[in-house]
Amino acid sequence: MSILITAATSAQAYQLKNKLEGKNIILGDHMDLPDFMVKTGKMIMLPNPASASYTHEMLTLCLDKSIDSVYLLRPDETTLLLNAETLFNEYDINLHVIA
Repeated sequence: MSILITAATSAQAYQLKNKLEGKNIILGDHMDLPDFMVKTGKMIMLPNPASASYTHEMLTLCLDKSIDSVYLLRPDETTLLLNAETLFNEYDINLHVIA
């Protein structure tokens, strides 16, 4: 299983990644990411929280990539996904809020 850390363009994401060292960690962001980072697989593009189907897009992404923990670093993502925490729990996906 994998861990997803959002806000991949932030220093906080890299600090958290270093703390979770040794695990299968995926960094993702809905903001612009450098093409070379996405192409090498070091980062993934996440759905935009402004999308009406954001919660379902994130759930699908987690299931497709075998993600069992999501560390949420942006307030807009946190608000939307915590409203659907029960849905994520049904699929054994843990949401972690990092403030």
